[in-house]
Amino acid sequence: MSQLAEMGVDALRSTLEGPVLLPGEEGYDEARRLWNAAVDKHPAVIARCRSAADVSHAVLFAQNRGLEVAVRGGAHNPGGASGVDDGLVIDLSLMNEVTVDPVAKLARAGGGALLGQLDAATQEYGLATPAGMVSHTGVGGLTLGGGMGWLTRKYGLSIDNLAGVEIVTADGEIRRASDDENADLFWAVRGGGGNFGVITEFEFRLHEAGPMIQFGLAFWDLDRGADVLRMARTVIPKLPDEVNVVVGAISAPPAPFVPEALHFRPGYALIVIGFGSADEHAGVLDEIRSAVPPLFEFESPMPYVALQQMLDEANGWGFHAYDKGCYLDDFTDEAIAVITEQVPLKQSPGSVMLCYRLDGAYSRVPEDATAFSGSRAPGYGVFIVAVCPTPEMLAHDRAWVRSFWDAMVPVGRGIGSYVNAISDLDAEDRVRASYGAKYDRLADIKWRYDPDNVFHLNSNITPAPVGS
Repeated sequence: MSQLAEMGVDALRSTLEGPVLLPGEEGYDEARRLWNAAVDKHPAVIARCRSAADVSHAVLFAQNRGLEVAVRGGAHNPGGASGVDDGLVIDLSLMNEVTVDPVAKLARAGGGALLGQLDAATQEYGLATPAGMVSHTGVGGLTLGGGMGWLTRKYGLSIDNLAGVEIVTADGEIRRASDDENADLFWAVRGGGGNFGVITEFEFRLHEAGPMIQFGLAFWDLDRGADVLRMARTVIPKLPDEVNVVVGAISAPPAPFVPEALHFRPGYALIVIGFGSADEHAGVLDEIRSAVPPLFEFESPMPYVALQQMLDEANGWGFHAYDKGCYLDDFTDEAIAVITEQVPLKQSPGSVMLCYRLDGAYSRVPEDATAFSGSRAPGYGVFIVAVCPTPEMLAHDRAWVRSFWDAMVPVGRGIGSYVNAISDLDAEDRVRASYGAKYDRLADIKWRYDPDNVFHLNSNITPAPVGS
């Protein structure tokens, strides 16, 4: 235990409702563990908060003792931002309650809630809000960066459905931020990441979705990659908002519907999700298979909560991971050439490239309505992700991610990306490029609410007043 941690820890323990853990104590090693096994952090203090007041006390305790602050929700950040060596972790995992008002179509989620908890609570009433695609991801980290998922074409990003937040800022104050209260702060947290404080509660607007959806997956060998991407270029932009397609370079899963001889074979896939009629969904699959006959395919109705859990095992805790992202206007011939050259070079069956279609409701939100780190023009969010069972394999596939990304930048929208896809915590140039013209406004808001940059373990925005 460090000297800094020893000073005043008893006082912190007497102040907090939740437990305070130090190195060597029962529960410490489990509480410091992160989703990405490639990151191993040893905090001096872990404050497992139960309330906004607990968070406030922890924030002030850390500053009074010169401790770096990390905020842990779902602990899914690939760069390990939810852990810190020799600092203080504000662990929100005990603040995970989700309540739903089905009449007002609103949900309140604690800052430590996971997507699966939010989905389960809202689906009891046939409602949902746009969220990510892995149910053990934290609501907080996903939402603060934007929040892309299966419902994005139909209902926008998670932040587009955020009605308000409760936030603890660097001065320890507990504030509410919404369109009519601390509106500047509310604008900033909708896409500005964890730069502005600790969100202890989210309030989401809900929409009718599920409980059943239509699922379809078609898979092709590597040598059909160019044909598949050219077909996607034609089919996807004309789809109704009720149908979403993720284009992926993946390895065939060891699922019952996949011929055993094809398990783990690398190739290309289109995952086609229908929130409308079964006939509408079937028509899209017919068009896909007639254009480029797949190696295998699967089609079935599925509960929405099962869709949200579909990628959980492939992205389970204990893998070694690294990712980078970018934006792409379209599958141009130049982009297709890069993708088909790079995809076969990965080693791990778990490593993937995924392209999320961004249009529909996503594109109907004005560019300046939120701090989101991307253009609202139709296009794709591209994620190049190494997910490996061993450190040795990660060394190879991390290099693959980096070289793939380097090759994509000239054919995409440059080095800017969805900030949730920036693993490197020192990537200031990419953060600035991602926010573009919004960066200076964010820096000014950061200066007003966090002038000492207490919350800097993130895609960091350097505090600076306007005109500095």
